[in-house]
Amino acid sequence: MTITRRSFLSASAAFMSAPVLRAAAAPLPREADIVVIGAGAAGIAAARRVMAANRKVVVVEAASQLGGRCITDVSTFDVPFDRGARWMHNPDTNPMIRLARSAGLDVSPAPSGQKMRIGRRNARAGETEEFLAALVRANRAIDEAARGKLDTSCASVLPKDLGDWAGAAEFLLGASFAGKDLKELSAIDKARAQDRNAPIACRQGLGTLIAKLGEQVPTVLSTPASRIVWSNRDVSVETQAGKIAARAAIITVSTNVLMSGAIKFAPDIPKRTLDAVSKLTLGSYDHIVVQLPGNPLGLSRDDILIEQSNSTRTALMYANIGGSSLCSIDVGGSFGRDLSEQGEGAMTAFAKEWVTKLFGSEAAAAVKKTAVTRWNASPYVMGAMSASSPGGQLSRKVLTEPIGNLFLAGEATHETLWGTVDGAWDSGERAADAALRKIGAIRDEPAEVPTQSTKRRRTPRPR
Repeated sequence: MTITRRSFLSASAAFMSAPVLRAAAAPLPREADIVVIGAGAAGIAAARRVMAANRKVVVVEAASQLGGRCITDVSTFDVPFDRGARWMHNPDTNPMIRLARSAGLDVSPAPSGQKMRIGRRNARAGETEEFLAALVRANRAIDEAARGKLDTSCASVLPKDLGDWAGAAEFLLGASFAGKDLKELSAIDKARAQDRNAPIACRQGLGTLIAKLGEQVPTVLSTPASRIVWSNRDVSVETQAGKIAARAAIITVSTNVLMSGAIKFAPDIPKRTLDAVSKLTLGSYDHIVVQLPGNPLGLSRDDILIEQSNSTRTALMYANIGGSSLCSIDVGGSFGRDLSEQGEGAMTAFAKEWVTKLFGSEAAAAVKKTAVTRWNASPYVMGAMSASSPGGQLSRKVLTEPIGNLFLAGEATHETLWGTVDGAWDSGERAADAALRKIGAIRDEPAEVPTQSTKRRRTPRPR
């Protein structure tokens, strides 16, 4: 039986608003209509879409929990904090925000407080304006290069007059935004990234949200896919627990995992696809979370703080998370990668050194407990978010092309919302739609043939 796209979308909407039920643990299914590799935002979105079309789906996840790069830690401190992604965006169009409310979770706009620090004092109004002007000039130069179809590195087109704010500007536009230094980041990819303003926070954590939305999805945890045999008709996914025969597969693992060869393919993935993957490797972005009881830094709830710096050996602080005593000191790019490779001790030492530099040794001495993330060392992720290398922006579109009955999804496949949980979710739904069409489960309705009456009804929309 096939259903039209209109009735499918209606069923999908009804399914997504249904009460979330926890599925009982079950042995590995031996067959499904569609198998999904990875239980992050893209995988859960894809599976829910398949279920809404009344097709059998199973999600195979290598890790021991749902979430992918959305993991909420509820045990280290007395309040939850997100070890990976922490924001949603686009509140007017993002379905995850409605789903979060339907699931009983609390979502709200993140406070917009931002502070600049120059040594041990706050920047004055004029100094902050100088920084913002430098940021605008840098962004404009990158946008102009992109409009000229020049897919060079962002660093190569930066103005030379950023002065004392050069390091902070490069950090915010590169390492903090994409997990890569500007010399490693495509100007077109950066310019085409959709606006990420108006961040939305989930009080219980984005990881909690993804886990909640995946409760009723048939998922097999701690079961890495080791080999996928595919054709234009069907697929077979091999794991240590057995094989799953399916009519199609949606693969949501990160680009670094695909590049690593951890999953074998027979036949091999086409060279065109692998070349595209190699240009969209993950950047590095980690949180060093410190507990600072009594607010010794004197910052407000959810303040964002950066420093004037002459290099990208710096950090961003997300202070007093959700009104708690937790402050996250975020590091990224090549400096963050090097620091992560040195281990937790080096990361914690840097965080205390950074706090001392900006607030004094007494503030650093107030740290009671710490926790760090090391996403580059996570074997089932191997990094933070995808970021295109110079000349590689068109690779994102390549990853949306079907490979026989294989379909790729994940934030790396989204041309404008890459690096976001929003983009991952949207990509999962898109891949599910494509897979369902491939197996004949949904079909697009024919476009309406214009008649004189319909022509008269239509009015042109402003462009």
